[in-house]
Amino acid sequence: MRGGGDGLAVLGRANRRRGEVEAVIGGERRILCLTLGALAELETAFGAESLADLGQRFAAGRLRAQDLMHILGAGLRGGGNRLNDEDLAEMAVEGGIAGAAAIVRDLLVATFAPEAERGAAAPDP
Repeated sequence: MRGGGDGLAVLGRANRRRGEVEAVIGGERRILCLTLGALAELETAFGAESLADLGQRFAAGRLRAQDLMHILGAGLRGGGNRLNDEDLAEMAVEGGIAGAAAIVRDLLVATFAPEAERGAAAPDP
């Protein structure tokens, strides 16, 4: 179900088979998804020449706070949340920086891991 008076929120349960994760950001439960458009946005933000380059960068595990913000922002927009990175920078993420890193990890697993590994690495809540 989509909703929210401010036009930002996506409420409901994430569908892992579609690569979605759910998180509390800005005090609201939101769906994040790295759609094709979101991945293209990340390729540009990170200067990656391909999805393989993007995957290798993420697999290295050395992400900066700005990297987390780019991934969260792209995932939020891919999940139907209408906000920009400046909006996201002002929002609290449940669990703080550790929570943000966990959301990014779950989002990357949901997007890049083979289906058999997705369920084991990041089960539905």
